[in-house]
Amino acid sequence: MASVTLEPLAETGNGSGRSPRKRRRRSFDGGNLWVYLIALVVVAITLGPVLYGALGGFRSNAQLADKPAGLPDPWVWTNYAGVLNNPSFWQYALNSTMIAIITTVVTVVFGLMAAYPLARYQFRGREALFMVFVLGLLFPAAVAIIPLFIIITRNLQMANTWWGVALPQAAFALPMTVVILRPFLMALPKELEEAALIDGASRIGIFWRVLMPLSAPGMITVGVLAFVTSWNAYLLPLLLLQDKMRTLPLGVADFSTEHSADTAGVLAFTTLAMIPALVLFLAFQRRLVSGLQGAVKG
Repeated sequence: MASVTLEPLAETGNGSGRSPRKRRRRSFDGGNLWVYLIALVVVAITLGPVLYGALGGFRSNAQLADKPAGLPDPWVWTNYAGVLNNPSFWQYALNSTMIAIITTVVTVVFGLMAAYPLARYQFRGREALFMVFVLGLLFPAAVAIIPLFIIITRNLQMANTWWGVALPQAAFALPMTVVILRPFLMALPKELEEAALIDGASRIGIFWRVLMPLSAPGMITVGVLAFVTSWNAYLLPLLLLQDKMRTLPLGVADFSTEHSADTAGVLAFTTLAMIPALVLFLAFQRRLVSGLQGAVKG
């Protein structure tokens, strides 16, 4: 009889012929460690002035002169109370809010209406027209500030009004809006439009009832960017607004000029002026990031 040789079966691990040894992955390797260190440095540089200004508003001028980098000891609440009891602060805040809201609504609505045909329709010159919006990103508002001033003050007679500032800001925000919203609209399946057309919906109905709700992440992204940019605008409001129509950035400059010796009060005024934009940005932070990711994927 022929001899039969029995060989030991190879040890298997988890159903494979590989050794069951498991390699332990370190949670922090060299590359990740440097990434975290750089991120911490960037966060410190970004949040450092904000925290210094917020805490400086709770200190007196004597404390700031004695220990500029110290903590409030004791905490002084009169600086913030004085700003909140100042009627000019609330007037500035109202102007900034209304201008930012008008800018945001005009930017989102008209930007979506401009991105819709560039994304969903095929026509000659479509890409060339889109490149006009892309090139608009390279055209800052400061370059056209003098022609804007002449057109708004002389031709449109809209100087010292909310609309006189909001409309130019919305116009300069349109290129970024179209560039972000177009990929969202292009990524939507055409079957949705075909189904809506079969149900009897018009092109305008499809735009408002189907495509607009599905583009909500992109609309939130461009809306937050437009609001924050309008809230922090300085040059155009400086040329077009006067007296009680001035915005918070102009109010901060006026307050710091009038109360140049009151450093703590200036820090309190500045901190309160940036809170609304900061809160809005933090509230929609995840939607903002997801919206930009969706634009890149599209």
